[in-house]
Amino acid sequence: MKKTYNCKLIKKSEPIKGIFDFTIDAPEIAKSAQCGQFLHIQCGGDVFLRRPISICDFDESTVRFIFEVKGRGTKLLSEFNIGDFINIMGPLGHGFEILPTENSVIIGGGIGVFPLYSLAKKTHSDVFLGFRTADRVIMEDEFKAVSKSVTVGTDDGSYGYNGYIANKAAEFIDSGMTDMIYACGPLPMLRAVKKIAEDRHIPCQISMEQRMGCGIGACLVCTCQTNKDGMDGQVRVCKDGPVFYSTEVTLNG
Repeated sequence: MKKTYNCKLIKKSEPIKGIFDFTIDAPEIAKSAQCGQFLHIQCGGDVFLRRPISICDFDESTVRFIFEVKGRGTKLLSEFNIGDFINIMGPLGHGFEILPTENSVIIGGGIGVFPLYSLAKKTHSDVFLGFRTADRVIMEDEFKAVSKSVTVGTDDGSYGYNGYIANKAAEFIDSGMTDMIYACGPLPMLRAVKKIAEDRHIPCQISMEQRMGCGIGACLVCTCQTNKDGMDGQVRVCKDGPVFYSTEVTLNG
């Protein structure tokens, strides 16, 4: 069983309505954290089940995570104030495998951009970030400060590239040399990225979002389908993932 820690909230902001940016003092978690892992967080009140939230960034002693209020659990979590202690289990899961390459591409969509930030800091990639509308664009300047290039798009064309960001990334990939793709975002975007990568025979790692119960692989709530070496099966997103190579998962549903 993974340990839990009572972590002090030391920074809090709401950069976009309904999206909260928390930094906690958590040296025990920070020292073993990897890009792409997540935290299992106790939200308080009468909400029994923890909520899985991806790690956005970390240093020697602090961990940052960003989340969107979607229900009662995350609403209660958003009401913690600086100085409060939050009970957190982590870091959990299998993160990104960072390979020595100068030609990686990162593709993120919506709240899926958050777990890609620490990865961008370590890989110096060309980054593509997609959002529904201009008022949902977030972290653009932070990604620009650590990336080789950053392209932002919106589905409705209200900011940046007009259309699905995976299509813009495909144009870039076809214009040069890419030897690794990393992605996180909504399922339709991940399906598109998986096809882009596999049609071009480029290795691709994707971070999946899935409902979770225990967060440690015991309850099997977060299983997803896989087809590895021609064999159908299931994997647990919380323990075997949330990061997989695109060829390992079918992305049905």
